[in-house]
Amino acid sequence: MLAISSIPKFSPAPWPWRTRLWWLLWSRCPGVGPQRTLALIQAFGCLETAWRASGPTLAKLCHWSDRLLVAVESYRLQWGPDPVPQAAHLWNGGRRVLVPGDPRWPAGIDRAPPPPAALYWRGHGSLWPHLSARRAVAVVGTRRPSRHGLSVARQIGGVLAQGGWPVVSGLAAGIDGAVHQGCLEREGAPIGVLGTPLERVYPRQHAHLQAAVGERGLLLSELPPGASVSKGSFALRNRLQVALACAVILVECPLGSGALHSAELAWKEGLPLWVVPADTGRASAEGSNALLARGATPLTRPEELLTFLGTGPLGLPTATPQQVPETPAEETRTRKGRILSAIGRGASLEDLCSAMESSSQELLPHLLDLEASGCVVMEPGLFWRLR
Repeated sequence: MLAISSIPKFSPAPWPWRTRLWWLLWSRCPGVGPQRTLALIQAFGCLETAWRASGPTLAKLCHWSDRLLVAVESYRLQWGPDPVPQAAHLWNGGRRVLVPGDPRWPAGIDRAPPPPAALYWRGHGSLWPHLSARRAVAVVGTRRPSRHGLSVARQIGGVLAQGGWPVVSGLAAGIDGAVHQGCLEREGAPIGVLGTPLERVYPRQHAHLQAAVGERGLLLSELPPGASVSKGSFALRNRLQVALACAVILVECPLGSGALHSAELAWKEGLPLWVVPADTGRASAEGSNALLARGATPLTRPEELLTFLGTGPLGLPTATPQQVPETPAEETRTRKGRILSAIGRGASLEDLCSAMESSSQELLPHLLDLEASGCVVMEPGLFWRLR
């Protein structure tokens, strides 16, 4: 059970798997969403109790409209009085979805209204700590750029990758795609924030690019599998891109574009904002040039970014010369120490596999040894925490 006092600011303590499942179940109810899910916890103390409450009780405590109550009742009837067993597929053991309260939930997203109910992801889970700490750079721009804009975007993606910075963009046509291509070419870590569920590709010509981003970096979406997509879905992802970044770069965009909205969000939040100057007679750059006129920092050479940003969290440390190989016993102790560090405030088996870049078959014997020695505790759902 989860009291309301523990979640308005989303405590870093990991929620039990059952509470996470109830959160996902309620937040996907038509018309409810994360804010009303929080209201349910405030009214009933826990979401499981709220599920079994009568319609009149919901109306009295939550002040919901008759229309919303009809939608809620229909949704609950679909799942039945005990939905947990058949609803387990909503989170797949918690391995590929984050919810508010998880240790890796990015704090900046709570200040990006409306807050998402969950973040579904695919790729390298080891990148989440950097995103949670906003140690990434977002690059945005128009879907119909000039050749110059495409070239500069590709250069920027490559420069940031070389500097060890995760590169956040929306995987849209135009500037987004060019940035991700440049990042991949330099063996960087691209972060694709989608306006569709993870299983969908938009635009279709980005099928190979989206697959490469998921393999080498991270794909994320607030839309659950099978969710419908609207124009608003793509507009909403703008706030997520900014919420994950410590700086934003606007390459080229017209007035009224989604990229300009992202830049405005960064401007209001006081994040560093660079804008690539473009031809004053080009309609595709009217929005970005307007920001320059308001005082945004011009970016004339992509290499200048690293002068300001320095080395990113993925920058390679200097190798220690003539290192002495560890003995098998020392290697085992080192590996267990790394596992304990990766567990931190709690981690699932999938999280640990991603962080350690190892298979479950390799990690489970070490985890069982750590559990037997009293160092860690395994909870339901293959979730470990330090004792």
